[in-house]
Amino acid sequence: MPIFNKFLDRLSSLVGIANTGDQISGDGNSELEGQNGVYIQLTDLVSLRWQAKSLALPKARTVSRPQSGSHHSRFRGRGMEFSEVRVYQPGDDVRSIDWRVTARRQKPHTKLFDEERERPVLIVCDQSQNMFFGSQVQFKSVLAARIAALFAWTTLAHNDRVGGIVFSNKGHEEIRPARNRKNILRLLSTIERFNHQLKIEALDTNNTATSEAMVNHLSNALAETARVAKPGTLVILISDLLQLDDNCETHLANISRHNQVLMIQTTDALEAILPEKGTYPINVEAGQQVLNTSDSQLVKEFTQWRAQQNDRIDQTAKRHRASLMRIQTDEDPSVSLRQVIQAVGR
Repeated sequence: MPIFNKFLDRLSSLVGIANTGDQISGDGNSELEGQNGVYIQLTDLVSLRWQAKSLALPKARTVSRPQSGSHHSRFRGRGMEFSEVRVYQPGDDVRSIDWRVTARRQKPHTKLFDEERERPVLIVCDQSQNMFFGSQVQFKSVLAARIAALFAWTTLAHNDRVGGIVFSNKGHEEIRPARNRKNILRLLSTIERFNHQLKIEALDTNNTATSEAMVNHLSNALAETARVAKPGTLVILISDLLQLDDNCETHLANISRHNQVLMIQTTDALEAILPEKGTYPINVEAGQQVLNTSDSQLVKEFTQWRAQQNDRIDQTAKRHRASLMRIQTDEDPSVSLRQVIQAVGR
Protein backbone atom coordinates (compact mmCIF):
# COMPACT_ATOMS: atom_id res chain seq x y z
CA MET A 1 0.00 0.00 0.00
CA PRO A 2 2.21 2.89 -1.23
CA ILE A 3 -0.12 5.58 0.06
CA PHE A 4 0.26 4.19 3.59
CA ASN A 5 4.03 4.17 3.31
CA LYS A 6 4.00 7.83 2.37
CA PHE A 7 1.43 8.57 5.04
CA LEU A 8 3.62 7.14 7.79
CA ASP A 9 6.86 8.53 6.36
CA ARG A 10 5.40 12.03 6.33
CA LEU A 11 2.80 11.82 9.07
CA SER A 12 4.24 14.95 10.62
CA SER A 13 2.81 16.90 7.68
CA LEU A 14 -0.75 15.93 8.52
CA VAL A 15 -2.91 19.03 8.99
CA GLY A 16 -4.89 19.61 12.17
CA ILE A 17 -2.99 17.38 14.62
CA ALA A 18 -2.47 20.22 17.10
CA ASN A 19 -6.21 20.65 17.61
CA THR A 20 -6.84 17.37 19.46
CA GLY A 21 -6.27 18.07 23.13
CA ASP A 22 -2.93 16.71 24.34
CA GLN A 23 -1.47 16.21 20.89
CA ILE A 24 1.45 18.32 19.76
CA SER A 25 2.81 19.83 16.60
CA GLY A 26 6.13 21.16 15.43
CA ASP A 27 5.06 24.72 14.66
CA GLY A 28 6.97 26.19 17.60
CA ASN A 29 3.84 27.28 19.49
CA SER A 30 3.13 24.11 21.44
CA GLU A 31 3.40 24.28 25.18
CA LEU A 32 5.03 20.86 25.14
CA GLU A 33 7.76 22.12 22.84
CA GLY A 34 8.96 24.22 25.73
CA GLN A 35 9.07 21.01 27.75
CA ASN A 36 11.34 19.34 25.19
CA GLY A 37 8.53 17.37 23.57
CA VAL A 38 9.49 18.41 20.05
CA TYR A 39 13.24 19.08 20.30
CA ILE A 40 15.69 17.55 22.73
CA GLN A 41 18.22 19.57 24.73
CA LEU A 42 21.66 18.39 25.78
CA THR A 43 20.94 19.30 29.41
CA ASP A 44 17.94 16.96 29.30
CA LEU A 45 20.09 14.10 28.01
CA VAL A 46 22.78 14.74 30.62
CA SER A 47 20.23 14.80 33.46
CA LEU A 48 19.10 11.28 32.49
CA ARG A 49 22.35 10.07 34.00
CA TRP A 50 20.62 9.84 37.39
CA GLN A 51 17.71 7.78 36.06
CA ALA A 52 20.20 5.42 34.42
CA LYS A 53 21.52 4.41 37.84
CA SER A 54 18.48 2.18 38.30
CA LEU A 55 18.98 0.38 34.97
CA ALA A 56 21.15 -2.58 34.01
CA LEU A 57 22.41 -3.81 30.66
CA PRO A 58 21.15 -7.08 29.15
CA LYS A 59 23.36 -10.03 30.00
CA ALA A 60 25.97 -10.81 27.39
CA ARG A 61 25.49 -13.83 25.14
CA THR A 62 28.94 -13.63 23.60
CA VAL A 63 32.44 -12.76 24.66
CA SER A 64 34.53 -9.87 23.46
CA ARG A 65 38.21 -9.26 24.04
CA PRO A 66 40.13 -10.04 27.25
CA GLN A 67 40.03 -6.65 28.92
CA SER A 68 38.66 -5.50 32.22
CA GLY A 69 34.92 -5.08 32.49
CA SER A 70 31.88 -6.28 34.40
CA HIS A 71 30.55 -9.11 32.20
CA HIS A 72 31.37 -12.70 33.06
CA SER A 73 33.05 -14.67 30.29
CA ARG A 74 31.97 -18.15 29.27
CA PHE A 75 35.65 -19.08 29.29
CA ARG A 76 37.51 -20.06 32.44
CA GLY A 77 40.74 -18.40 33.43
CA ARG A 78 42.49 -16.13 35.86
CA GLY A 79 40.23 -13.23 36.69
CA MET A 80 38.63 -11.27 39.48
CA GLU A 81 35.91 -13.61 40.75
CA PHE A 82 36.34 -17.13 42.11
CA SER A 83 34.17 -19.78 40.45
CA GLU A 84 34.94 -23.29 41.77
CA VAL A 85 37.57 -25.87 42.67
CA ARG A 86 38.12 -29.02 40.63
CA VAL A 87 40.70 -31.79 40.28
CA TYR A 88 43.95 -30.61 38.74
CA GLN A 89 44.34 -31.51 35.05
CA PRO A 90 47.49 -31.48 32.93
CA GLY A 91 47.96 -28.00 31.51
CA ASP A 92 46.35 -26.15 34.41
CA ASP A 93 48.30 -23.24 35.86
CA VAL A 94 50.18 -24.52 38.92
CA ARG A 95 49.79 -21.07 40.48
CA SER A 96 46.07 -21.78 40.82
CA ILE A 97 46.47 -24.94 42.88
CA ASP A 98 44.38 -24.83 46.04
CA TRP A 99 46.80 -26.28 48.56
CA ARG A 100 44.25 -26.56 51.37
CA VAL A 101 41.84 -28.67 49.33
CA THR A 102 44.79 -30.64 47.92
CA ALA A 103 46.01 -31.49 51.40
CA ARG A 104 42.53 -32.38 52.63
CA ARG A 105 41.63 -34.65 49.71
CA GLN A 106 45.12 -35.92 48.96
CA LYS A 107 44.72 -35.04 45.29
CA PRO A 108 45.86 -31.88 43.50
CA HIS A 109 42.96 -29.42 43.08
CA THR A 110 42.98 -26.11 41.24
CA LYS A 111 40.90 -22.97 41.51
CA LEU A 112 38.85 -21.70 38.58
CA PHE A 113 37.89 -18.09 38.04
CA ASP A 114 35.31 -16.30 35.94
CA GLU A 115 37.14 -13.80 33.79
CA GLU A 116 35.54 -10.41 33.57
CA ARG A 117 35.57 -9.05 30.04
CA GLU A 118 34.27 -5.79 28.73
CA ARG A 119 31.51 -5.55 26.15
CA PRO A 120 31.49 -2.53 23.85
CA VAL A 121 28.05 -1.00 23.34
CA LEU A 122 27.15 0.66 20.03
CA ILE A 123 23.99 2.78 20.05
CA VAL A 124 22.45 3.31 16.61
CA CYS A 125 20.05 6.25 16.94
CA ASP A 126 17.56 7.23 14.22
CA GLN A 127 17.02 10.99 13.82
CA SER A 128 15.59 10.89 10.30
CA GLN A 129 12.65 12.95 9.08
CA ASN A 130 10.00 10.27 9.65
CA MET A 131 10.97 10.28 13.36
CA PHE A 132 9.89 13.94 13.60
CA PHE A 133 6.37 13.09 14.68
CA GLY A 134 4.42 12.52 17.87
CA SER A 135 0.81 12.92 18.89
CA GLN A 136 1.33 12.62 22.66
CA VAL A 137 3.95 13.90 25.11
CA GLN A 138 7.00 13.82 22.78
CA PHE A 139 8.14 13.19 19.23
CA LYS A 140 9.61 9.83 18.27
CA SER A 141 12.94 11.55 17.62
CA VAL A 142 12.98 12.91 21.19
CA LEU A 143 12.03 9.51 22.60
CA ALA A 144 14.88 7.88 20.65
CA ALA A 145 17.35 10.46 21.95
CA ARG A 146 16.31 9.85 25.55
CA ILE A 147 16.54 6.09 25.17
CA ALA A 148 20.02 6.46 23.67
CA ALA A 149 21.12 8.67 26.58
CA LEU A 150 19.81 6.21 29.17
CA PHE A 151 21.73 3.36 27.58
CA ALA A 152 24.88 5.47 27.25
CA TRP A 153 24.95 6.42 30.93
CA THR A 154 24.06 2.87 31.99
CA THR A 155 26.94 1.50 29.92
CA LEU A 156 29.42 3.86 31.53
CA ALA A 157 28.13 2.88 34.98
CA HIS A 158 28.98 -0.73 34.08
CA ASN A 159 32.51 0.33 33.15
CA ASP A 160 32.02 -0.61 29.48
CA ARG A 161 32.93 1.31 26.35
CA VAL A 162 30.09 3.10 24.60
CA GLY A 163 29.86 4.67 21.17
CA GLY A 164 27.22 5.21 18.56
CA ILE A 165 26.03 5.96 15.06
CA VAL A 166 23.55 8.81 14.68
CA PHE A 167 21.82 8.96 11.31
CA SER A 168 19.23 11.02 9.47
CA ASN A 169 18.19 11.93 5.93
CA LYS A 170 21.35 13.98 5.61
CA GLY A 171 23.78 11.18 6.45
CA HIS A 172 25.31 9.70 9.57
CA GLU A 173 28.07 10.35 12.09
CA GLU A 174 30.05 7.73 13.97
CA ILE A 175 31.38 7.99 17.52
CA ARG A 176 33.83 5.19 18.30
CA PRO A 177 33.29 3.38 21.62
CA ALA A 178 35.28 4.69 24.59
CA ARG A 179 34.99 4.46 28.34
CA ASN A 180 34.71 8.07 29.51
CA ARG A 181 32.18 10.86 30.01
CA LYS A 182 33.74 12.98 27.29
CA ASN A 183 32.82 10.37 24.68
CA ILE A 184 29.25 10.16 25.96
CA LEU A 185 28.89 13.93 25.82
CA ARG A 186 30.17 13.84 22.26
CA LEU A 187 27.55 11.20 21.39
CA LEU A 188 24.74 13.13 23.09
CA SER A 189 25.82 16.41 21.47
CA THR A 190 25.71 14.70 18.08
CA ILE A 191 22.21 13.41 18.77
CA GLU A 192 21.10 16.91 19.82
CA ARG A 193 22.60 18.46 16.67
CA PHE A 194 20.91 15.93 14.38
CA ASN A 195 17.65 16.38 16.29
CA HIS A 196 17.66 20.15 15.88
CA GLN A 197 18.12 19.78 12.12
CA LEU A 198 14.69 18.17 11.85
CA LYS A 199 11.80 20.27 10.61
CA ILE A 200 8.47 19.87 8.88
CA GLU A 201 9.04 19.96 5.15
CA ALA A 202 6.40 20.11 2.46
CA LEU A 203 7.35 17.56 -0.18
CA ASP A 204 7.94 18.79 -3.69
CA THR A 205 8.80 16.57 -6.65
CA ASN A 206 11.51 19.04 -7.64
CA ASN A 207 13.24 19.59 -4.28
CA THR A 208 15.93 17.72 -2.43
CA ALA A 209 13.54 16.43 0.23
CA THR A 210 12.00 14.11 -2.37
CA SER A 211 15.35 12.64 -3.41
CA GLU A 212 16.35 12.22 0.23
CA ALA A 213 13.10 10.41 0.98
CA MET A 214 13.97 7.80 -1.67
CA VAL A 215 17.18 6.82 0.14
CA ASN A 216 16.98 4.08 2.76
CA HIS A 217 18.85 5.78 5.59
CA LEU A 218 18.25 2.85 7.95
CA SER A 219 19.95 0.48 5.52
CA ASN A 220 22.94 2.81 5.18
CA ALA A 221 23.26 3.10 8.95
CA LEU A 222 23.09 -0.67 9.42
CA ALA A 223 25.74 -1.17 6.74
CA GLU A 224 28.02 1.20 8.66
CA THR A 225 27.18 -0.62 11.90
CA ALA A 226 28.17 -3.96 10.36
CA ARG A 227 31.49 -2.41 9.35
CA VAL A 228 32.47 -0.86 12.68
CA ALA A 229 30.95 -3.28 15.26
CA LYS A 230 33.62 -5.52 16.76
CA PRO A 231 32.71 -9.12 17.68
CA GLY A 232 31.01 -9.25 21.06
CA THR A 233 29.46 -5.79 20.81
CA LEU A 234 25.99 -5.07 22.13
CA VAL A 235 24.28 -3.21 19.26
CA ILE A 236 21.24 -1.17 20.33
CA LEU A 237 19.13 -0.05 17.36
CA ILE A 238 16.66 2.72 18.22
CA SER A 239 14.31 3.54 15.33
CA ASP A 240 10.69 3.40 14.20
CA LEU A 241 11.89 0.74 11.69
CA LEU A 242 9.56 2.07 8.99
CA GLN A 243 12.32 1.62 6.40
CA LEU A 244 13.02 -2.01 7.24
CA ASP A 245 13.53 -3.93 3.97
CA ASP A 246 15.54 -6.81 2.54
CA ASN A 247 18.78 -4.82 2.49
CA CYS A 248 18.31 -3.96 6.16
CA GLU A 249 17.79 -7.64 6.94
CA THR A 250 21.01 -8.53 5.15
CA HIS A 251 22.96 -6.05 7.26
CA LEU A 252 21.22 -7.24 10.44
CA ALA A 253 22.24 -10.81 9.61
CA ASN A 254 25.88 -9.70 9.33
CA ILE A 255 25.67 -7.76 12.59
CA SER A 256 23.94 -10.48 14.63
CA ARG A 257 26.37 -13.15 13.49
CA HIS A 258 28.97 -12.05 16.05
CA ASN A 259 27.08 -9.53 18.18
CA GLN A 260 24.06 -9.25 20.42
CA VAL A 261 21.34 -7.02 18.96
CA LEU A 262 18.62 -5.14 20.84
CA MET A 263 15.99 -3.50 18.60
CA ILE A 264 13.87 -0.77 20.16
CA GLN A 265 11.02 0.43 17.95
CA THR A 266 9.70 3.90 18.74
CA THR A 267 6.01 4.17 17.94
CA ASP A 268 3.10 6.56 18.30
CA ALA A 269 -0.56 5.79 18.94
CA LEU A 270 -1.61 7.69 15.81
CA GLU A 271 0.52 5.34 13.67
CA ALA A 272 -1.36 2.29 14.87
CA ILE A 273 -4.86 3.74 14.55
CA LEU A 274 -5.89 6.33 11.99
CA PRO A 275 -7.30 9.68 13.22
CA GLU A 276 -11.00 9.95 13.99
CA LYS A 277 -13.37 10.05 11.04
CA GLY A 278 -12.76 12.99 8.76
CA THR A 279 -10.69 14.23 5.81
CA TYR A 280 -7.03 15.10 6.37
CA PRO A 281 -4.70 16.69 3.79
CA ILE A 282 -1.31 14.97 3.68
CA ASN A 283 1.84 15.69 1.68
CA VAL A 284 3.39 12.90 -0.37
CA GLU A 285 5.82 12.85 -3.28
CA ALA A 286 3.01 13.22 -5.79
CA GLY A 287 1.81 16.35 -4.03
CA GLN A 288 -0.97 17.03 -1.54
CA GLN A 289 -3.61 14.35 -1.19
CA VAL A 290 -6.61 13.83 1.07
CA LEU A 291 -6.84 10.97 3.54
CA ASN A 292 -10.49 10.11 4.22
CA THR A 293 -10.67 8.14 7.48
CA SER A 294 -14.45 7.85 7.12
CA ASP A 295 -13.79 5.24 4.40
CA SER A 296 -14.20 1.92 6.23
CA GLN A 297 -12.36 0.02 3.48
CA LEU A 298 -9.40 2.35 3.75
CA VAL A 299 -9.28 1.92 7.52
CA LYS A 300 -9.46 -1.86 7.13
CA GLU A 301 -6.65 -1.94 4.57
CA PHE A 302 -4.51 0.35 6.70
CA THR A 303 -5.01 -1.86 9.77
CA GLN A 304 -4.04 -4.95 7.78
CA TRP A 305 -1.01 -3.22 6.30
CA ARG A 306 0.19 -2.02 9.70
CA ALA A 307 -0.22 -5.53 11.12
CA GLN A 308 1.89 -6.89 8.27
CA GLN A 309 4.58 -4.30 8.99
CA ASN A 310 4.70 -5.26 12.67
CA ASP A 311 4.75 -8.96 11.78
CA ARG A 312 7.72 -8.42 9.49
CA ILE A 313 9.60 -6.61 12.24
CA ASP A 314 8.77 -9.40 14.70
CA GLN A 315 9.94 -12.09 12.30
CA THR A 316 13.12 -10.16 11.47
CA ALA A 317 14.03 -9.94 15.14
CA LYS A 318 13.32 -13.64 15.61
CA ARG A 319 15.39 -14.70 12.59
CA HIS A 320 18.42 -12.76 13.76
CA ARG A 321 18.06 -13.62 17.48
CA ALA A 322 17.53 -9.97 18.31
CA SER A 323 15.53 -8.79 21.31
CA LEU A 324 12.66 -6.48 20.28
CA MET A 325 10.73 -3.93 22.31
CA ARG A 326 8.25 -1.27 21.28
CA ILE A 327 8.05 1.98 23.25
CA GLN A 328 5.37 4.61 22.57
CA THR A 329 5.82 8.35 22.72
CA ASP A 330 3.52 8.62 25.75
CA GLU A 331 5.65 6.23 27.84
CA ASP A 332 8.41 6.99 30.32
CA PRO A 333 11.51 5.51 28.63
CA SER A 334 13.29 4.70 31.90
CA VAL A 335 10.33 2.60 33.11
CA SER A 336 9.91 0.90 29.74
CA LEU A 337 13.62 0.12 29.44
CA ARG A 338 13.67 -1.51 32.84
CA GLN A 339 10.97 -3.86 31.55
CA VAL A 340 12.96 -4.39 28.33
CA ILE A 341 16.09 -5.43 30.19
CA GLN A 342 14.19 -7.75 32.50
CA ALA A 343 12.56 -9.41 29.48
CA VAL A 344 15.93 -9.78 27.72
CA GLY A 345 17.39 -11.34 30.85
CA ARG A 346 14.65 -13.94 30.93
